[in-house]
Amino acid sequence: MGRIQLESVTKSFGDVQVIPPLDLTIEDGEFAVFVGPSGCGKSTLLRLIAGLEETTSGSIMIDGQDVTQVSPSKRGLAMVFQTYALYPHMTVRKNIAFPMRMAGLSEAEQEKRIMAAAESLNLTDYLDRKPGQLSGGQRQRVAIGRAIVRDPEAFLFDEPLSNLDAALRVGMRLEITEMHERMKTTMIYVTHDQVEAMTMADKIVVLRAGVIEQVGSPLELYRAPRSLFVAGFIGSPKMNFIEGEEADKRDAKTIGIRPEHIDVVEDGGIWQGKVGVAEHLGSDTFFHVHGTNLADTLTVRTVGDVALRHGDTIQLRPREDELLRFDDAGLRIA
Repeated sequence: MGRIQLESVTKSFGDVQVIPPLDLTIEDGEFAVFVGPSGCGKSTLLRLIAGLEETTSGSIMIDGQDVTQVSPSKRGLAMVFQTYALYPHMTVRKNIAFPMRMAGLSEAEQEKRIMAAAESLNLTDYLDRKPGQLSGGQRQRVAIGRAIVRDPEAFLFDEPLSNLDAALRVGMRLEITEMHERMKTTMIYVTHDQVEAMTMADKIVVLRAGVIEQVGSPLELYRAPRSLFVAGFIGSPKMNFIEGEEADKRDAKTIGIRPEHIDVVEDGGIWQGKVGVAEHLGSDTFFHVHGTNLADTLTVRTVGDVALRHGDTIQLRPREDELLRFDDAGLRIA
């Protein structure tokens, strides 16, 4: 079991409150992702759950037990950090075994868990190597293996892929997601990368300045963001925001529309502009359109390779049923 509840949790450093009163429940077996810009409080929140930071007020419950004053080692959690924190003089086998040795497990039980973790993470052939002989992705798998053998109530990941290159990030993202599908253990994952959040999470928690802006599934947040902040943060490329006359006639301060919901048409377009940068990716093309008198730049996404180039005039038709309306406070109008 790994149900985690935060009840009126706050955190202050001196006179500065970085986490205002916050309530959140992560159900047993969920893959929850904390996402938001730098400084939003996501890593601090994770460290509060882990016990690496003391709460200023409120309570943290794991499976109904109040662990607010319980030491990190007694909470039944395993944490994987951004840095691998491996012992360079130890082999992979000994690195993975280290927490079990500290816990006093028998040699037979240690070996059983080591082999099971190594097999699940494709590390069997590397058990006798040292960290310096491994790639970045392999080292991160060793760090995850060291967490797995503890058989925790939940895994806590603090931006574990940020030190990897793009290709390794994609591979490790898939491996961690597959691991969750196999183990069904509660996982909390911190990232500033909304693509990681969208592709990995059962539940996304969007944070800004220590406040939860919205909680929901990836598609809930993508299709029905509650605020301009969430709408602009979730989705790549970002949602287009338009103010002025076009928003006024829809009784809104701001309207938003995603790049894939603007159609390129040969004639009869409602909006018109000139193509700036055109990003031809093969499966998709992104046009950055200027001179529409709507916004500095509109981003348009089309399927396939569309034969438009820099400086071409382009006509656009937004899909009216996909327009989102926001009020003066930046909240979506129902």
